[in-house]
Amino acid sequence: MGKKKPVISRREAADLIKDNDLLATCTFGLGGLPEDLLVGVKERYEEEQHPKDITFMWSCGIGNNKPGRGADHLLADGLVKRIIAGHVGSSPGMVDKVVNNEVEAYLLPQGVFTQLYRAIAGNKPFLTKVGLQTYVDPRLEGAKATEKTTEELIELAEFGGEEWLKYPDFDIDVAFIRGSFADEKGNMNVEDETCILEQLELAMATKKKGGTVIAQVKQIVENNSLDPKSIVVPGGLIDYIVVADPEYHYQTMGTYYSPELAGKINVPVDSVKPAPLSSRKVIGRRAAMELQPDSVINLGIGTPDMVASVAQEEGVADEYVTTLEMGIWGGSAAGGLDFGASRNADASIAMANQFDFYDGNGLDLSVLGIGQIDQYGNNNVTKFGPKVPGPGGFINISQNTKNLVFVGTLTVGGKSHIEDGKLVIDEQGRGPKFLKEVEQVSFSGKYAQENDQNILYVTERAVFDLHEGKVRLIEIAPGIDLQKDVLDQMEFEPEIAEDLKEMNPDIFKEEWGGLKEIIDAKSKK
Repeated sequence: MGKKKPVISRREAADLIKDNDLLATCTFGLGGLPEDLLVGVKERYEEEQHPKDITFMWSCGIGNNKPGRGADHLLADGLVKRIIAGHVGSSPGMVDKVVNNEVEAYLLPQGVFTQLYRAIAGNKPFLTKVGLQTYVDPRLEGAKATEKTTEELIELAEFGGEEWLKYPDFDIDVAFIRGSFADEKGNMNVEDETCILEQLELAMATKKKGGTVIAQVKQIVENNSLDPKSIVVPGGLIDYIVVADPEYHYQTMGTYYSPELAGKINVPVDSVKPAPLSSRKVIGRRAAMELQPDSVINLGIGTPDMVASVAQEEGVADEYVTTLEMGIWGGSAAGGLDFGASRNADASIAMANQFDFYDGNGLDLSVLGIGQIDQYGNNNVTKFGPKVPGPGGFINISQNTKNLVFVGTLTVGGKSHIEDGKLVIDEQGRGPKFLKEVEQVSFSGKYAQENDQNILYVTERAVFDLHEGKVRLIEIAPGIDLQKDVLDQMEFEPEIAEDLKEMNPDIFKEEWGGLKEIIDAKSKK
């Protein structure tokens, strides 16, 4: 029969964490997050002020932009000394801790965590090019996000005559992981979750270091009642099980449970009502012109989403496969508080494997957002004054995609509308996004040039590319004044292409219908 795995309370789980321990957890918003276990840590600390000075580690967004959830359970003074995270911006209280220099903080690329855990588990050094020439590089900031963060965790290494980054071999004392169901021996699946995160890699890394693995699940079932092939973490890697309070086992940030988000049922996807003509739609149309036939793509949050909307409207959604960094292929990505899930997905693989694919230049096209752009093509999406949300998957994706389109408005808060096929500027904006120098390098134009990436910067007023290490203006929107509406709104003067063109005037019309022809023409080359 096998020995039954101990079932304990969240408070008993918290007792297993010692002062100065490194606690690592899985998460994607509230999805995959063993939040009930974090509540247990909070309750213990309120009672006895232990554990003290722990390091808290997670790979991507944790929380849901609402105070009191996610990492905000561990805000009490003295509880957390150091955070090591891929994204901190979703837990407002922890954001304040970072902004106010109250904790040591390192913000690492999301994909690094998953692959680092796997390397630790296999007793291997972890070398990667991810982060080179960005703020993660020790020659720049070494991923340090607060003034009190001084220890150099990341090393520059040379191997095979090339530069690499060596990430540290962390000693993980306690791992919090989460699944849906576990049998009495502790074998755990994720059948009600939206995706497969790094549960297995983290559990293996923790056991390699002699640490303790605690699994939060919805329910314990009889032995031999779960399909062995559905097991994500075998019971031999789990020390204790906690059955969650439903309040702290949300499937996404906005949904407790939906079978369609778990991939158990497919649902009719209503035809998307075409978005109204706007500058944002123009940006989406121009970016969509970079789609290739039979391509694999990744779309960021916000304006990049418009590419999928445009493709659906233009009848070319079957020309590509969209992927999400947490391992989902195909389907229709959920938005809002359900971000990170997908409806009618074709496949779901482990997040570590997805980042293997991304880091191996598997993506044909990625469309990501513009934060700040400088004259050398660097893009900053990770630091705006005191706010440092973290990179999420941005660095892995942007550094390793063959064809990359950054999208956004030319200025901060600029407003415009389309009239008679021309762009009309209503307000120039509060300030430029194209600066002499970015606050932080999240994407390196120099690195992109060295690795022969094709880079475009698409705004509503103009399109730029990265040419010989400099930002070059290649297209302008119909109806605008080049000097007043573009050049005067930038802190630097870009190079201007000798054959400066007008942006495709058809994308400024109410109805377009030309995207399929553009994509089909590429298939004939």
